[in-house]
Amino acid sequence: MSIHRKTIPPITQSRTINAGSRTLRCATFLAPNLFWLYEYVTRRLGERLGCRAQLVVGRTYAELHGVDVAFVCGLPYVESTDEGVPPVEPLAAPVLHGERYRDQPIYYSDVIVRRDSTFRTFADLRGCTWSYNEPLSQSGYGITRYHLARLGEGRGFFGRVIEGGWHERAIDMVVAGEVDASAIDAHVLAIAVRARPDLALVLRVIASLGPSTIQPVVASRHLSRTVRRQLRATLLELADDSAARAVLDRALIQRFVAVHDANYDDIRHMRAVAAAAGLSALC
Repeated sequence: MSIHRKTIPPITQSRTINAGSRTLRCATFLAPNLFWLYEYVTRRLGERLGCRAQLVVGRTYAELHGVDVAFVCGLPYVESTDEGVPPVEPLAAPVLHGERYRDQPIYYSDVIVRRDSTFRTFADLRGCTWSYNEPLSQSGYGITRYHLARLGEGRGFFGRVIEGGWHERAIDMVVAGEVDASAIDAHVLAIAVRARPDLALVLRVIASLGPSTIQPVVASRHLSRTVRRQLRATLLELADDSAARAVLDRALIQRFVAVHDANYDDIRHMRAVAAAAGLSALC
């Protein structure tokens, strides 16, 4: 998960969605190289409700309190539940193409290094320069803390830790030799390699961390239950529509499946294990 920061118009606080009467406000907090997918899904959601739909790029997770629908990482969703009822409800999440995903809404974080480096295992990275996308990313940050905790390691494992801002930037930093390694959302990495085949010649995956429950599409609790049911149904039906099927295949997605709060207990557990090990932060 990564945030591509961008100015976002003011958010309205209307509580109802009526056909044609207002805009369904959607925001993505995920990787920029899949923005086109979130745009498409946003349009389909608006069509289902018979209203205008607008997608913006989220700047801060505080905006979850104002948008109607969001594409968001599981870790900030879990963080939003800390103080009682969260502002949003998980609706659905993608099941990715590939045997490694076991027909479940899960994903991995692939640890990448330059192909010409001497690193062969995660243990070899002790003292290296590490890049992550942003600190509320499960794929780039949360899973790394958890992995270090399971290994009995602490904050001093990496020699230097640098925030890249988003996954694609972290990939570029490894390619350029600015950092030694990074954990990248495997879905984002696959899309990046397809767009830039040269990456496969420059990079090597030395470990896969996870799985974690994949990023949900969430809806604001200020929307009526009827509207939230309609939104979930739209997501679940996408794979049965021929036009949407082509878009999902391009995004390496089989289908969307329903998810609920309990699906993200794995991320809660990983966060708790990291915190108990003194790894609330990597540095």
